[in-house]
Amino acid sequence: MTDQPRRTAVIQGLGSSLPQRVLPNEEVVRRGVLDTTDAWIRRRTGIARRRRAAKGTSTGDLAVAAGRAALESAGAREADLVLLATTTPDRRCPATAPHVAHRLGLGPAPAFDLAAVCSGFVYGLTVARGLLLNGVCERPLVIGAEVYSSIVDPLDRDTAIVFGDGAGAAVLRAGDPAEPGAVLAEDLGSDGSGTDLISIAAGGSRVPDTSPRLDRGTRYFQMRGREVYGQAVRRMTQSSRAVLEDVGWAPESVEAFIGHQANQRILDSVAERVGIPPHYRFGNIKDVGNTAGASIPLALAHTARQEVVRPGARTLLTAFGGGLTWGSVAASWPSATPVSREPETAHEIVTPCWRTRQRK
Repeated sequence: MTDQPRRTAVIQGLGSSLPQRVLPNEEVVRRGVLDTTDAWIRRRTGIARRRRAAKGTSTGDLAVAAGRAALESAGAREADLVLLATTTPDRRCPATAPHVAHRLGLGPAPAFDLAAVCSGFVYGLTVARGLLLNGVCERPLVIGAEVYSSIVDPLDRDTAIVFGDGAGAAVLRAGDPAEPGAVLAEDLGSDGSGTDLISIAAGGSRVPDTSPRLDRGTRYFQMRGREVYGQAVRRMTQSSRAVLEDVGWAPESVEAFIGHQANQRILDSVAERVGIPPHYRFGNIKDVGNTAGASIPLALAHTARQEVVRPGARTLLTAFGGGLTWGSVAASWPSATPVSREPETAHEIVTPCWRTRQRK
């Protein structure tokens, strides 16, 4: 009996969408409500500017644009599964992914949201890969999209200076592990004892929106920065080492490192501990800020657009988010040419391009 060839998920297309409005540090400082300066923000976070969604632009709008861009990049008219990683869904109920799939013209394709905060896209890649290899789908579309400006307190210096809005997406297909874009190994983890380090207290069943106890601190996204910093460095370092060991790569053999774009000091600390040289570290935090679940696909697309990494190069992705959650992926750098699209409005006329997949 002949052994069956090994298969894995391969990144076939990359897409991104950013709001047009650029919010530089100078504008944040000019508001006068935060005790900060441009120099302080750059020194503490590495961020110079971030994007803000226009009034009425939702996470779903950004997700549709990024998803359409990824399909165009892949040379594909359809996907048969949509997975949306987000902390800022259009509604608490229902999930946003089915409406995104509808607006993309994907008909009855299964679609669902995934809530792992800033680790969402790494979790999403892992889930999509598993579903693909188990025959549930043939071309999954994984999207990370956020409108964090809708949940961040503009008076909170710890969060208002950090977060931005945006979306990134990847189309996967089955392929050979030796191909550029192959997803080769994953490491995921969580620690619910840190659930209060990154949270929005109100809005769930524990503290409903109608609760008389609501105040500013429970309504908005809150983050205990000092404790999060230590946890993020430790967890991403451990996870990165674990996935590299799993795939059998020495740290010095990694040619592309993209971490969750949370804070430049965190990124540098993780890379140094893992052993990734500065010239193999890539990201875009300076220009887009922390876009949470969208940050890794956005950084992937932006780096690929610059053509500074050769297709097939050993690649390490790592992320950390609320939950607490964390995860890492070992992959080869994709050969896809990324596409970027402007956010699309919800009243866009949808032209269906789907057909029901024939099951064997």
